[in-house]
Amino acid sequence: MADDREWSPDPTSHIYVYLQVVHHIAEQIRMGRLPVGARLPAERDLAEQYGVAVNTVRRAVRELRDQGLVITVPIKGTFVQAEQPSSDAPEGSEPNS
Repeated sequence: MADDREWSPDPTSHIYVYLQVVHHIAEQIRMGRLPVGARLPAERDLAEQYGVAVNTVRRAVRELRDQGLVITVPIKGTFVQAEQPSSDAPEGSEPNS
C-alpha cells in the first residue's frame, strides 16, 4: 500500500467514505498489491494515510472482514486472507477427486 499513498476518498461522493476505503483496499488485494498473508498497517496509520477518522477505518476493516478479505488476529494485526473456495463446489470436495 506504500506505493498508493496519493489516493484518498472523495468526501463529496454519494458513496460513504468507509466504503470508498473498503473498495480501495479490496482492489489492492485483487490486483495482488496486497498478497495473501500481508499485514495491513495499524488502524491509526491507515486513518492517517487516507486522511479519515480512526472509526472510519475501523468500520472499513470490519466490512473487509465481513467480506472474507481480511482476518484480524488480536494483538498481531489484520492480514489479507486466502480467497475462499467457490460456493459452486460441494462442501469438502477436492477439484480433482
